[in-house]
Amino acid sequence: MKLLHHARIYTLDPSRPVASVIAIDHGVIIAVGGDELSSGFDRAEKQNMEGRVILPGLTDAHLHLQYYALGLEKIDCETGTLEACLGRVAERVGRVKPGEWILGHGWNQNVWAQGGWPSASDLDPITPDHPAYLTAKSLHAAWANSAALRLANITAATPDPKDGQIQRAINGEPTGLLFENAMQLVGDIVPAPDTDGLARLMEQAQAILWKMGLTGVHDFDRRDSFMALQKLHADGKLKLRVTKNIPVDLLDHAYELGLRTGFGDDWLRVGSVKVFMDGALGPRTAAMFQPYLTESENCGVLNMDGEELFELGRQAADGGLGMTVHAIGDRANHEVLNAYEQLRAYETKKGLPHLRHRIEHVQLLHPDDAARLAQLNVVASMQPIHATSDMAMADKYWGGRSALAYAWRTQLDAGAHLAFGSDAPVESPNPFWGIHAAVTRRRADGSPNPAGWHPEQRLTMQEALEGFTTGAAYAAYAEDRLGKLVPGYLADLIVLDKDPFACDPMEVKDLGSSATMVGGDWVWQS
Repeated sequence: MKLLHHARIYTLDPSRPVASVIAIDHGVIIAVGGDELSSGFDRAEKQNMEGRVILPGLTDAHLHLQYYALGLEKIDCETGTLEACLGRVAERVGRVKPGEWILGHGWNQNVWAQGGWPSASDLDPITPDHPAYLTAKSLHAAWANSAALRLANITAATPDPKDGQIQRAINGEPTGLLFENAMQLVGDIVPAPDTDGLARLMEQAQAILWKMGLTGVHDFDRRDSFMALQKLHADGKLKLRVTKNIPVDLLDHAYELGLRTGFGDDWLRVGSVKVFMDGALGPRTAAMFQPYLTESENCGVLNMDGEELFELGRQAADGGLGMTVHAIGDRANHEVLNAYEQLRAYETKKGLPHLRHRIEHVQLLHPDDAARLAQLNVVASMQPIHATSDMAMADKYWGGRSALAYAWRTQLDAGAHLAFGSDAPVESPNPFWGIHAAVTRRRADGSPNPAGWHPEQRLTMQEALEGFTTGAAYAAYAEDRLGKLVPGYLADLIVLDKDPFACDPMEVKDLGSSATMVGGDWVWQS
């Protein structure tokens, strides 16, 4: 038994929002209160917190754990110029053996001064003896060199795969840029670690997430990730609460096996069926009603319409599986909402439970759709850090439509449930960067101005924290045991040296956990 006292505890429990003492036994909170509790647990191991702040453990409600773990070994391609990115590639080439793959992540051509896409011809001179494959920050585009294209047998005669595009020069030859599903043509031949190796990398990533204040994640990677997570769990090394989502192409298998949303335990459980409705803003593949401002013929890529999505949702609902759909553009979100409206009617007609279906990202909504998530009880799974990262692109490509971009306040005021995450490795999984973005709508350097980008969408500190705690718990059907510090809940908490409710909002981005507890055990202490 542990008793933490002399603390400032923000419980996120409306009936007792602040406390000073918390008692924990067998991984569960058994009491929360004032100083009077300190004398009631004589046999407890007592720890004086010296006035530090305690918060519920934070959950990233949208993260790619496998890709984040693998990315820790990749080149960081998030640079201000193409030349700087190529310099990092050249540096890595100088440290590895000929023939080894050169892997990187994070480039974004939208921030490079010269503009325009990179190409294989940029990489070839510095990677003559290596295949190279660099994924974009959005994870919706990739940049390969000629050696990688040859290994993947990508030529002028290679057809575009469904929901994917091979960028081609005027003569039809591939340029080295691959969009959406075309990325798999090279991605699938990149050597990958086995389950044991991936589990080791994910264990290392887990420790980094603890230091950031994360005690749970909703994972959106595929089978390899699930296998590695199961190994960590079986070995007693999984100390994050993981909700594991299922790719839609495995829906038939999940249905035949009888997997249901919620199957598992408090460490690893099945979430929902993940579907991609469109692309992303960075490569201008997000599906739009009206064209991008810089491309009069481009309305993005819509992978399916609402009717097709409903058919998938109906099959999932028959098997007890919820849906979680990636939608960024206003057209994509509209089609998802149409499908969910049909799905709610189907659930009612068949006497099925109304599951907590989600939309991932909800980056841009048509004004007519702004209130529909709340009306349909659809979870708005959003990533606040996307707003500050993408604001210049959103203004450039969406213009005035950006008034309803990353519109957390609109969703919250309408009554929708918000679940916050990072989409790591698209962005850093540091939840305090996300909280800072939600509260200020400003970048770390203070831009665009003291009020923030579309400041009417800012949230309070309490609301932003709830997105990473109670909101994420609700989305995972775990609101009865996660997200708050109250008796009967799992003892997942973090300790901060600075009070986020009392400090300057711009300082929130600099916060981190000085100690992290999961299931009553200290898994990280500075």
